[in-house]
Amino acid sequence: MVRTQTGQELVEAELRVRVRLDFKGVSRPGKLFFGGKPTEKVAEETREQQLALFRNVPVQGIRIEDISLGGEIYTVFDEQGNVEVAYAPAELTLVADTVEDLVRFVVRDDFRRIEVLEPANVVLGHLDVERLMFRVNEENKAVQRMLERKYAR
Repeated sequence: MVRTQTGQELVEAELRVRVRLDFKGVSRPGKLFFGGKPTEKVAEETREQQLALFRNVPVQGIRIEDISLGGEIYTVFDEQGNVEVAYAPAELTLVADTVEDLVRFVVRDDFRRIEVLEPANVVLGHLDVERLMFRVNEENKAVQRMLERKYAR
């Protein structure tokens, strides 16, 4: 629960947000005589795998209210890798215990935007801000460690 101000009074309220994630898919080359998967298909499969994790693995401090396959799969040309990349969007409506619990969603590579649905305003005290900054730092370190392991191979 977060604190919100209604008039002169501070009250506890649920923090409801909508998060958009665009899952990336890059086509894989085929093996021998079998063709590779199309870029859009890889993005769609990645989205389905990730959404299955969200549905089946609980996240501390987060309750998933709704999952929507928000929009069409779209493709862009990645000049850096000189390949076509597809993105499969999804929107998750979440209820979070605290603002810090949302950090794990906004540090993801596939994060695109967040919309706060309720409450209209949130009051953060100095301890809340300190916890939020600490959590951002911890999640950032975790992402760095993951990238180091990925590229150390």
